[in-house]
Amino acid sequence: MTAAPSGPAFSVHDIPFSTYGSWFDISPVIAEKTYAEDLHLVSHQNGMHAVLRLAPLDTASAARAQTRVEATPGLLSWTADRGRVDLAYEAPDTVRLRGSGLDLGVFAAAHTLTPFSGTYFFHDPAANGHVFTSYETGRRYRVTVLSGTIARTAGAQALGGGERGVAVTVRADGGWEIAIEELDTARPPYSSSASFDDIVAAARGAFADFVDAVAPWRSDATPAAELAAYVVWSATVAAKGLVTRPGVLMSKHWMDKVWSWDHCFNALALAPGCPELAQDQFHLPFDHQDDSGALPDSVTHSEVLYNFVKPPIHGWAFGHLNRRLPTSFDQAQLAEVYERLERWTGFWLAARRAPGADLPHYQHGNDSGWDNATTFDPERVVVTADLAAFLTLQMRELAELATALNRPGEASRWRAAAEETQTALLDQLWTGDRFVARSADTGETWSSASLLDLMPIALGEHLPAEIAAALADHIKAHLTPYGLATELPTSPHYLADGYWRGPIWAPATVLVEDGLRRAGHDRLADDISARFRALCETHGFAENFDALTGTGLRDRAYTWTASSYLLLAQAHAHRDGVLTRRTG
Repeated sequence: MTAAPSGPAFSVHDIPFSTYGSWFDISPVIAEKTYAEDLHLVSHQNGMHAVLRLAPLDTASAARAQTRVEATPGLLSWTADRGRVDLAYEAPDTVRLRGSGLDLGVFAAAHTLTPFSGTYFFHDPAANGHVFTSYETGRRYRVTVLSGTIARTAGAQALGGGERGVAVTVRADGGWEIAIEELDTARPPYSSSASFDDIVAAARGAFADFVDAVAPWRSDATPAAELAAYVVWSATVAAKGLVTRPGVLMSKHWMDKVWSWDHCFNALALAPGCPELAQDQFHLPFDHQDDSGALPDSVTHSEVLYNFVKPPIHGWAFGHLNRRLPTSFDQAQLAEVYERLERWTGFWLAARRAPGADLPHYQHGNDSGWDNATTFDPERVVVTADLAAFLTLQMRELAELATALNRPGEASRWRAAAEETQTALLDQLWTGDRFVARSADTGETWSSASLLDLMPIALGEHLPAEIAAALADHIKAHLTPYGLATELPTSPHYLADGYWRGPIWAPATVLVEDGLRRAGHDRLADDISARFRALCETHGFAENFDALTGTGLRDRAYTWTASSYLLLAQAHAHRDGVLTRRTG
């Protein structure tokens, strides 16, 4: 039997070590922009919470050992001259660890203790394990020693402050092994017939199967494809709590939610190889659609937020999803999508159009997904061109769906509504040179140096050629050596780490590249794709990137960035006729 390849090496400082389906990871990142000295078991149930601190210890002195951390899909290792500790996921809720030459301490993570917070620790005689109960996550974490001995325990049954946990040490032949499980209230004592090496092989095999499904086209010309697939695979959680389906979180760092436009890019990347998971990503926010038809701002294990929405790119996304899936939707599936998109579109037409208005408005930059873009500097309740363009595309997709469902009257109605909205967009917001934004209250208009003003390029082939050409010229001005800056670098409002006021973002890149290509501007689309792919290959899959240096910013393991790379890399491979070849 041939062993599964180990896969790409990565830094756990940037990408958490985890597995498909798990709600926890192993990482030094314990809160937003907060990095601990030791790796921690970090849960994403009830928010992001560091639960356990994992500390390799010197056997002779019991002091913290200086180690190097190495990670590949399936295996995480602490190594030192005198020994090593290895960790692998046996199941989404269970990790196995083994050590040789080093001890290991498993301690409760530091918390500000109150009578209702922190971690309680005790030995459970019924299961012969040591148990941590976490107030923050509402779960228990059980440590079972499989070989080796307990060197010491601290804080068992203690209340209040102080260290609590257990240290395991070597047996006579120099090795030890433990299991750590996440559980609810109780389960039988830990038992497994699998060896540690078997567990590593199974984990590597599971990832290898995933990357072969998602990126069978990968080659030396797309060198970051396997790592991009790992970011997506390892950030996928099982259906649990308010996450109604298997879900790809934006990250297993602090951006551990599903936002209601981010999910579209993950769905598209997964579609050819993991069609059921892709459809789950598309539908997940729609499972929480409210009575008005609005989607939530975000969904995670224990909360659904409705204080903002996100832009209606879902018609655009579904059109691409439908074409990328290996098999067609049946009539019942199409009817479900149609009903959900119809209600979502109805929300914008009914709740977000002022009386007598032709075009809808955002109530805040957050609704656009471009939270602090300079388009929203004069006012926040604004009619913008990107919103009208996305809604037009969504109505066109509703017409296509109605046709497929043999509802010709509804198809005609949606086709007419799309034409009316696009006509209003061009009549009211196009100046002859650029699009402007307009106050929903006063009617005053303004333009900005934000790439957001150019997003109607997403209309692609539906735009008049002269407007598409003008937008393409403006887009070129945003192009740095690394990709599309979201604010012109020459703007007085440009900020290197200004969120949507300068940095390069994946979704804007994909939407612009697609729109340019459909509008016939292939050369510019090729250039944008090449620069973004090179950016990811050099700087990883950060939430966003410094437009002038390429440095990754904010959360460094963002799935929509990884998925956007996969989308652009696959399209590049097929356009250039790159032969499918497994790497590894």
